[in-house]
Amino acid sequence: MNNDQFVIGVDYGSDSVRSVLINALNGQEIASSVFNYPRWRDGLYCNAAENQFRQHPLDYIEGLEFTIKDCLKKAGGSNIANAVKGLSVDTTGSSPVAVDASGKPLALRPDFENNPNAMFILWKDHTAVNEAAQINEHATKFETNYLKYVGGIYSSEWFWAKLLHILRADEQVRNACYSWVEHCDWIPFLLTGGDDANQIRRGRCSAGHKALWAEEFGGLPPDEFFSSLDPVLKGFTSRLFTETYTSDKKAGYLSKEWAQRLGLTEEVAVGVGAFDAHMGAVGGQIEPYHLSKVMGTSTCDILVAPTAEMRGKLVKGICGQVNGSVIPGMTGLEAGQSAFGDTYAWFKNMISWPLDNLLTNSSLIDAQTAQALKNEIRDRIIPELSRQAQLLPFDEESELAVDWFNGRRTPDADQTLKGAITGLSLGSDAPKIFRSLAEATCFGAKSIVDRFITEGIPVKGIIGIGGVAKKSPFIMQMMADVLGMPIRIHQFEHTCALGAAMFAAVVADIYPTVEDAMVAMGKGFDVEYQPNKQLSETYTKRFVQYKSLGNFIELQLKPQSLLYNKLIS
Repeated sequence: MNNDQFVIGVDYGSDSVRSVLINALNGQEIASSVFNYPRWRDGLYCNAAENQFRQHPLDYIEGLEFTIKDCLKKAGGSNIANAVKGLSVDTTGSSPVAVDASGKPLALRPDFENNPNAMFILWKDHTAVNEAAQINEHATKFETNYLKYVGGIYSSEWFWAKLLHILRADEQVRNACYSWVEHCDWIPFLLTGGDDANQIRRGRCSAGHKALWAEEFGGLPPDEFFSSLDPVLKGFTSRLFTETYTSDKKAGYLSKEWAQRLGLTEEVAVGVGAFDAHMGAVGGQIEPYHLSKVMGTSTCDILVAPTAEMRGKLVKGICGQVNGSVIPGMTGLEAGQSAFGDTYAWFKNMISWPLDNLLTNSSLIDAQTAQALKNEIRDRIIPELSRQAQLLPFDEESELAVDWFNGRRTPDADQTLKGAITGLSLGSDAPKIFRSLAEATCFGAKSIVDRFITEGIPVKGIIGIGGVAKKSPFIMQMMADVLGMPIRIHQFEHTCALGAAMFAAVVADIYPTVEDAMVAMGKGFDVEYQPNKQLSETYTKRFVQYKSLGNFIELQLKPQSLLYNKLIS
């Protein structure tokens, strides 16, 4: 391989998109660039009180163009651009959108440009809770268990629940919607100049984990499964897909338009897309039976096992197990927590209320100084809370929380559940409450590890990647203590984007396999947290308390959660 071969990895997160330009020879980062979605930043098209979170496709398109051009500019321009051989994309998910017959998202048409139902339905949007419950009940009527490969419970965060909700909620969108496409499948289609929705190459990752595609079924469940649930779904399977593609395959090559817009050549191979955590697991150099935890606003936990060793094993209550969804030839298993960093962000926003609502109206300082002071304090809140929380005495009677602030993803999906904090007294202060929230997210992680183990899937170690893993030693040490096992932190800052770049190197024929790209381009680990065995007994007792509190919450919410409780009992 020549030294002048470069690849680009594009990582679409919840708040921003990041692109990295990587030397495919050794994995060296040449340049990186981040673009914050402007419409999302301004809170457009979202309503947190109703769990509605939508993103406009223009945020994605503008970010794609800006970050790639910015990377090339930082790296030296055309000489580097001409040596770029491959480009791959990862996104959050399930984050689908309604498209017309040409594959264009409806929100890019003038008649839908301000309609939230015509935009991407972000993974954290839970407006489809009722539809998910109906899918779960409906599935029990069929001899074939179509939910067997998604843990036995369908989630409101996923493909079909969201489609059904949008079709019911908006007649105008229903009449214009030809097909339904995941974000990670649409971006490669866009870049390769696609103009026919029937020709979109659907990734194995998104199809298997969110859309009920399975090799055993020969594709998706039959039309009867969906049309008998609601006639609005009739015929959709024929406009979706039967075949799926692993992310080591090409979606095509850059179109002339996009080559010109990005300043690249039409010889750049574009890979089939996947979800961020799945490519992030590759960027983090995942190993069989090691749990890769992508820790950001939520967590997505990925484990791979040789497919031959998974025959006959079905893990209940996770987000699916799919052959080739992470690495071809291995079964990818996915779990996760709906609110991780979002839990800390919620608490930060809550205690920042005076800053956001009172400081800027102060009669003592001018508006510019007030804004600067607000920004400075907000930036220091979580680091200082972490420092203070780490100094607290710790015993079984400390404040206790449950981390379901955005529902529960796994084990056993139920987005109707709520978070809780108990054990409060007049002595409870911000560091103590923050500590209980951090502990709750670690207990949520332990619940996932325990589910894998009880279902016969060993967990040999933890690999931490993502913003929280890199920025919070306090939480990482606590997680190691709670889990009772070491946590290795991957040294590359933009691990999901690096994983996308590794796949780009494969689709560009620089490396023959994903494993070869991981070896050549992997950057290794720079921190390892060892569990403190002296805390094991206390955390064991606290975890029992956590589970008891969670059971109590479920009982209180039983009218909403009755169906889920019935399914998992």
